[in-house]
Amino acid sequence: MAGSKRMLLLLLLAAAVLVLAGCTTTSAESKAQPPAPTVEVTEATAGAADIYIEYPAQTYARNMVDVRGRVEGYIEKWLFRPGQQVQAGQPLYVLDLRPLQAQVQQAQGNLKQSEADFDFAQHQVSLRQAEANLAAAQSNLVKAQQDYDRLKPLVEQDAAAKQDLDAAVAALRSAEASVRVNQAAVEQARLITETQVQSTAGKVSAQRGALETAQLNLQYGTIQAPIGGLIGDTLVPVGGLVNPNSAQPLTTIVPLDPIWVRFKVSEAQFLALKSNPAAKEGPALELILADNSRFPHSGKIANTLNQVDPRTGTLEVQAEFPNPEHQLLPGQFARVRYVAEHRTGVILIPQRAVQQNQSLQIVFTVGAGNVVESRAIKTGPRVGENWLVEQGLKPGDRVIVEGLLAARPGAAVTPAPYREKPAPAAAKTE
Repeated sequence: MAGSKRMLLLLLLAAAVLVLAGCTTTSAESKAQPPAPTVEVTEATAGAADIYIEYPAQTYARNMVDVRGRVEGYIEKWLFRPGQQVQAGQPLYVLDLRPLQAQVQQAQGNLKQSEADFDFAQHQVSLRQAEANLAAAQSNLVKAQQDYDRLKPLVEQDAAAKQDLDAAVAALRSAEASVRVNQAAVEQARLITETQVQSTAGKVSAQRGALETAQLNLQYGTIQAPIGGLIGDTLVPVGGLVNPNSAQPLTTIVPLDPIWVRFKVSEAQFLALKSNPAAKEGPALELILADNSRFPHSGKIANTLNQVDPRTGTLEVQAEFPNPEHQLLPGQFARVRYVAEHRTGVILIPQRAVQQNQSLQIVFTVGAGNVVESRAIKTGPRVGENWLVEQGLKPGDRVIVEGLLAARPGAAVTPAPYREKPAPAAAKTE
């Protein structure tokens, strides 16, 4: 009886052990099979995309002007602030004008003196006196000729003394000589007068030129902006000496509208650019700034240099962009791009969905039964934050974008729609 009870007790203990073992196995199995991980997927769809070609670029000012003085003098006033927008003709510096004003007054006095000399030369009395003497000599010659003509026939008829005829001949010869002398005097006086008139006229012209030069120098004493634009800092302070022959300018002015952009392309890129459908008018250019923002105005290619650089095999292209808000300054780095091709019926997927495995590009997709599949793809150019997929995907495929670390080929997952996350503020300004 005691043995039977002992056997029954052993059977009960064995059954309890089996029950406990079954419970432990069930619990272990439940822990070994966790729920399927959640992944974010995007559905591949066919759409349109613009294919851009992009080049690094730098802005520059084509018509930057050095401001220099045209006359020598000391700066008395400084009429602008560095970084100010100035207009053409706006006064920038005022020199000490007193020496220049004195030069104008001196030139005016010299001109008046020369004009008085010229007026005197034009009204010379020596020429008039010589002409009067010649007229008197000519009158005496006429009288002597008349006396001779009257006495000669009388002497031939013995009606007058021959002595009177000899006196008339001598008077005639003297009158002729007097006329010749006075004619020479008139010619000499006329020559002297003409010489004096021309000389004084030349002095008048020279003095007028000197006065105009002095007046111009007085105007140059106020240094004006030759063009409109953004002005730099002054390099010569108030009280400094302005020298027209100095190698250092007073300041510089940079026109900002339009702003110019230069970038370099290879020979192949240049040929592709020329073959662009919009090559005749030039493709519309976009400018991507250092903070990855797009410049609001479109530009156009203005010209290219005339030869390829043999050292780099590149050609410089220069483009022009409107800059009415003066947002761009010379020397900024940016990226120039334009639409090289417009494609339709293409598939775009986020770049973060593509994994690079040596020379292969792989994406994970969610297939039937929410099972992960691995796909080898071939990508084309980048379009923004996406890859253009040329091979390996078709419309309707569900591509895993987020949760790739938890995704394994053949494993089950729980798909959820992919929601694009905004870029952090720090990343936007990089």
